[in-house]
Amino acid sequence: MTGHDTRAAGSRLDTSKGGNVSTHQEAGVPAGAAGVRAASRTRQTRETAIEGALRLDGAGKAEVETGIGFLDHMLAALACHARMDLVLTCRGDLGVDDHHTAEDCAIVLGSMLDEALGQRRGIRRFGAAYAPLDEALSRVVVDLVRRPSAVVELGLRRERLGGLATENIVHFFRTLAMEGRFTLHVDVLRGENDHHRAEAAFKALALALREAVVATGYPDEAASTKGAM
Repeated sequence: MTGHDTRAAGSRLDTSKGGNVSTHQEAGVPAGAAGVRAASRTRQTRETAIEGALRLDGAGKAEVETGIGFLDHMLAALACHARMDLVLTCRGDLGVDDHHTAEDCAIVLGSMLDEALGQRRGIRRFGAAYAPLDEALSRVVVDLVRRPSAVVELGLRRERLGGLATENIVHFFRTLAMEGRFTLHVDVLRGENDHHRAEAAFKALALALREAVVATGYPDEAASTKGAM
């Protein structure tokens, strides 16, 4: 897909003292260092125009406007339970369908997560969580080792949830893992209601990421036998 990414200036989420993430969040800033673990992006293509900002160590606040109500709902839940602050706005070609919007939002969110993590030293690296929503139960396991891989088993039966095709929920998770450069396993273990199944998956992802990004107190240490993440 053609297009370009840049750091977003003047976002509603102030990711740095001067409003430009690069003033303090360079790629080499280790987890747990002084400075905010944050990133911002703009992405412009013929299909979507997106602005985003992410702070890993936040309060779970979200300002999300993608044009797809169900996707907004899922991203707000992700930010809330991961305790990350997220701003994400998208103007997409929804007159075509929802694919480009879902995919490109995942690209932007994943790239911000990748940048905010820096060299990924001094973090727990692994995270695993279960999340229920009424009768639905989901399990997510992540490894932030920079080995992009995704196995996503949601078992959704409906064609759409609101304005979002259920196939694009799976695609969102996979794209997020590729752009965020991490390993992701998502399994919905049970559930009768597809809304519940999907939301439980996003909440479990949030909890797993919340665990994996925690600073260990050893900012120069890479949680790997290779000595690098």
